[in-house]
Amino acid sequence: MKESYSRFMEDHLWIIKETEWDKGIQAIRETQFALGNGYIGSRAVMEEIPYDARPGTYITGIYDKLTAQVSEMVNFPNPVNFKFTVTGEKIGVSAMEVLSHKRVLNMKKGLLLRNTRYRNSKGDRFDYQSLRFISMHNKNIGAMQIVLTPLDKDYSVDVETNIDTSVYNAGSVTEGRKKHFRVRELGQKSNAGYLSVETFAKKYALVYWSGFYYEYEGKKTYAKDNIFRIRVKKRKPIVFTKIFYIEDVPADKAIPKHREAAFKKFYKAFHSKFDTLLNEHIQAWAKLWEASDIVIKGVANILINMRFNIYHMLICGYFDNGVSSIGARTLSGEGYRGHIFWDTEIFLLPFYVHTNPRVARNMLLYRYKRLDQARTIAKEAGYKGAMFPWESAGSGFDDTPTWAKDINGEIVKIFTNKMEQHITSDIAFAVRSYYNATDDEEFMKDYGCEIMFETARFCASRAEYNKKKDIYEINHVIGPDEFHIDVNNNAFTNTMAVWNLLAAYRIFNDLKKKSPKVYSSLKKKIHLKDSEVGHWKTVAAKMKKSNTNRKGVIEQFDGYFKLKKAGFKEVDENGIPVLPKNLSTVDMGKTQLIKQPDVIIMLYLLSDFFTFEQVKENYRFYMIKTAHKSSLSPAISALMACRAGDIFRAYHFFNVTLRADISNLYGNTYEGAHAASLGGTYQALIFGFAGLKKSEKGLMVDPRLPRTWEKLVFPFHWKGQTLEFEVDNSEVKIKAKSRKKKGFNIIVFGKKQLIKGSKTYTFTRETKPPVGKFFFY
Repeated sequence: MKESYSRFMEDHLWIIKETEWDKGIQAIRETQFALGNGYIGSRAVMEEIPYDARPGTYITGIYDKLTAQVSEMVNFPNPVNFKFTVTGEKIGVSAMEVLSHKRVLNMKKGLLLRNTRYRNSKGDRFDYQSLRFISMHNKNIGAMQIVLTPLDKDYSVDVETNIDTSVYNAGSVTEGRKKHFRVRELGQKSNAGYLSVETFAKKYALVYWSGFYYEYEGKKTYAKDNIFRIRVKKRKPIVFTKIFYIEDVPADKAIPKHREAAFKKFYKAFHSKFDTLLNEHIQAWAKLWEASDIVIKGVANILINMRFNIYHMLICGYFDNGVSSIGARTLSGEGYRGHIFWDTEIFLLPFYVHTNPRVARNMLLYRYKRLDQARTIAKEAGYKGAMFPWESAGSGFDDTPTWAKDINGEIVKIFTNKMEQHITSDIAFAVRSYYNATDDEEFMKDYGCEIMFETARFCASRAEYNKKKDIYEINHVIGPDEFHIDVNNNAFTNTMAVWNLLAAYRIFNDLKKKSPKVYSSLKKKIHLKDSEVGHWKTVAAKMKKSNTNRKGVIEQFDGYFKLKKAGFKEVDENGIPVLPKNLSTVDMGKTQLIKQPDVIIMLYLLSDFFTFEQVKENYRFYMIKTAHKSSLSPAISALMACRAGDIFRAYHFFNVTLRADISNLYGNTYEGAHAASLGGTYQALIFGFAGLKKSEKGLMVDPRLPRTWEKLVFPFHWKGQTLEFEVDNSEVKIKAKSRKKKGFNIIVFGKKQLIKGSKTYTFTRETKPPVGKFFFY
């Protein structure tokens, strides 16, 4: 039987696939092959829902807490549910003999395709093919099509499809599985079914519409029932098409009224041609890829894996005016309960800033719309300004669980919500980075400046004045390296706070000069005085500076250099260090071993303030102590290895972060894609190998590609323009696509160049880049 959808399986540089059924990795595939459009996330379960499948249907920004200790992203009813039975036998991978199986995710077009051939207990064969997508054109629509063909004789086929309400949220460390919604209404209308549900806390409600039709021997029939029987002849395919519609109900609308409004939108899609819905979806994907695709010439396998990482960022990017942001496991799974961490702003947001700034703006609006809650958190903790929570969900208050499983499997108490406070300055940093790249003055005036000032207020009040030494200190914190708990003067935390204070100070004075009306209005709104702003500069100037050794290595926190020296004696098959046996997390806190390179991340974010020699020495010192027990770690390590001149290690770390989810390197991809690793991989490629560097001086370019890579070609949004870069180690081509008259400077190979208008520029390297020495564990 010829594959009905073979034309979508031929984009070899755009597909990932499985070629056999393996029950043991079903949950991993459900994450890897997930579909989405930013509003709806849908795990790639088989349509027949095999035993132990983990259906997941998530709506961005919707959380519930009533049946759990903290808010969780809600797993809503599953519309991807289609079952067939012949003579009492279910057609499915768990019930019949699987003769062949192939499933393909076409990342270019956002399609999930399948072809499975079965044999029943009587020896008769059935060909099963399917295609489905979550529309990127119409954010409320999903569509699926199934082609079923009996190959050996005629059969009566029992058909059943519905919206499955038996789904639940997965269990966590201290809780079993949970349901977060109740059914409010269900019914039928015009050959379609509807379902309305609401979360137990009654904060959110959803309306579903669903209908299907079948085409057989040239006739199209709209199904009146969800369960029926039909006679299908030997080698005569029958095509089933299901269209579903999901929309959340605004708080100020009644469900019945909204149900009817949603029906009109659903009905239009339901009675459109399937190919029309499909083509609109594909065209929307084409626009996304035009703005985000990276071509790595000369290495096809790396190119496909990179596209996999980009694909998973594209299916969770959305704009809803700040209602939602992107959680640590995107919309593909329930890891970390769908919560939003610092990962979002520091690791994930740069991808959107430079490919789809509207989504980046939305992520920052999410923080702004929870600024009052951050103020409350700060006030309750005894501080001024705004203190953002370590884990955020819908409310804006802290949703960090009390207990979690540690890297060695132990259940441990969590202190990050009390001590990992660098997230506040991280968000300020993201605000400023977004503005520097986009020149979005409106955003800064309406939202960004207020975030900057309130985060600076927090930093100033959080710093403790040591009268004896005439310095300010930030004590009792956890830095990005979570092996070391309750430390004083963590270099990352202190330095980011200093940056936050000085950046807010400069912005305040710029606003005073350039936008006096906005300045006066904002001062009045948040009761800000000039004397308080002057104090920020004083605190920044007197902040405790980290100790350094004779080579200029920055001490991670007070007393770190005095901790027990320890190293790694072996690495695993991915080159990641194997932790010494019988060493608990508490024991690791007594050594110099670190979870991720705390100081190195600081050197990356604040690169303007450090020299190549400082980067190189700190990189060499901390890399041999880094366990990389966070999915954030390899990406930044790859990037900074590039900047330290260690291309060998850069290439190694890049391959680790590149394959984090495609190869399930952390053993937990079934919980959802690692958002920070996805975004970190993009940064490692663009700000590492491609050599782009964002500086107060502007954009800098100095490529350092591995020798096997011929070129990197990628789009890059900067200052309102979309640029196309084509780089190798000796040449940089920049194509400016905008017709804007206003130009801007880019420093290429150390020389300032003016980029202006719609034109292509070519620059050639004249001197070799600085190189560091190689080292091994």
